[in-house]
Amino acid sequence: MSFDAPYLQKAFQTAGLTQFKVDNAQGTASTMQTQAEADLTQGASVLVVDPLDSGSGAAIEANATSKGVKVVDYDRLTKGGDPGRIYISFDNVKVGQLMGDGLVQCVKDWNVAYPYVLVMDGDPTDNNATLFAQGYNGVLNPLFQSGSYTKVGEPAGTWTPSVAQTTFAQQYTAHPNTNAAITPNDDNANAVIAYLQSKNIQAHTFPTTGQDASQSGLQNVLKQYQCGTVYKPIYLEAQAAAATALYLRAGQTPPASLANATTKDTQANSDVKSVYLTPTWVTTQNMEQTVVKDGFVQVSQICVPQTQAACNSAGIK
Repeated sequence: MSFDAPYLQKAFQTAGLTQFKVDNAQGTASTMQTQAEADLTQGASVLVVDPLDSGSGAAIEANATSKGVKVVDYDRLTKGGDPGRIYISFDNVKVGQLMGDGLVQCVKDWNVAYPYVLVMDGDPTDNNATLFAQGYNGVLNPLFQSGSYTKVGEPAGTWTPSVAQTTFAQQYTAHPNTNAAITPNDDNANAVIAYLQSKNIQAHTFPTTGQDASQSGLQNVLKQYQCGTVYKPIYLEAQAAAATALYLRAGQTPPASLANATTKDTQANSDVKSVYLTPTWVTTQNMEQTVVKDGFVQVSQICVPQTQAACNSAGIK
């Protein structure tokens, strides 16, 4: 939430709202619970929740609903949450599909003749990770089934880079023929790439994937250790949250042009009205026209001495 906070503040201010507050629980569920209770006591009419986990998120939403307060799930779906909530996120199955398609294209471009792929997932307690996996497995499973790709394993998922690196090292030791990996975000990819570099694996030979368009991820793409990264323009997500909050505060249902999808809450076995935004696969070819053009990153942050030649070739300036 600390990364999203400036975008949320700007979106709410642009929408003409003056009475709003953005809290950051710093990764602690009990802190989020305390913050939410304080917000409700202070008279919040709409609560935008980015749940750390579905259990604590559902408890917060139940408390809000009991007080007549409308609820928005921001970025992550709260399983078992308020039945009337609106969920705002990027199309996370599409995020996974982009990673899967990106890996397949990279395998071709980097001339990996016989792909032995390790599938590394995000934390299974995060519903987004489940949706990402649905996307990339939908791309890769037919290739595994046909025998054109070999799946060497799919260990327990995590969002912690140090754990991801240890897991990858164990899998790589057990399966030394591994020559490609689905890595579920840029941070985990960076940890895997650091391990590969310690083993003197050269650039442009071992495809990995990522998402979030982080500085490290974009640099790894430029260095040709990572095939690409999924860019999710957070300012659009923040704008959607502000627009949705305005409708809910006025007692109105967001129109279909805004709430343009539904998401299955597998715990409640219900469909949640959703706002889906479109992610983009970023490579060296479109980095200038996407993350740089949008001001998501500064050129000086990604074009460092180790990547300057690649930036020059890609026209990033």
